[in-house]
Amino acid sequence: MQHGVNLFPKKMAYLLCDGFSVNTGCFTAGPLVKGVFGSPQETYDPGKHALLFQFNQGDTLRSELSSIEIEIMGVPDTGLSISQVTDIKTGSVNDLLTPNRNLKINGSKIKVAGEHAGNGVYFVNQASGESVKVDPSDMVTNNPSELIIVIPALAAGTYKLQITTQFNTSTPLKEPRTAIFDRVLTVQ
Repeated sequence: MQHGVNLFPKKMAYLLCDGFSVNTGCFTAGPLVKGVFGSPQETYDPGKHALLFQFNQGDTLRSELSSIEIEIMGVPDTGLSISQVTDIKTGSVNDLLTPNRNLKINGSKIKVAGEHAGNGVYFVNQASGESVKVDPSDMVTNNPSELIIVIPALAAGTYKLQITTQFNTSTPLKEPRTAIFDRVLTVQ
């Protein structure tokens, strides 16, 4: 029995690679070539065409759909996050800030984009709660995974870095979202 179970996926793979469709009862699988062929004589070109396997639910799986219970576990993570900041002047990582010098910020979906007035990079003073916004002209690099900015003329103290943006990989978000770096940064 174990030999039959082990042999089944291998045999299915051989059939699929030979161009056959396979119906297991749970699903139907078959090879699929995507792309446009200009003429009947044109051959497969991996740069122009894509080869993949397509799986569709069968009667067995389709009949089980009504018995599936769905539980909402919460709102998915937006993906906006700050993972690391590097003070270019000192080389300090996730610690020191040098005013009027460059700061490299790495993260996910941190590109500052959108029309909302609140979008931007901020330094929030931990003692006073005052926010200092980085002037848009002081953003040297503005990419989804890396920002390089000129740190404003901050007074000595501790700060939290905050990024607010409407950036999304396809279309801009309707409302801005905010990421706050989890480490406290210090200006000496």
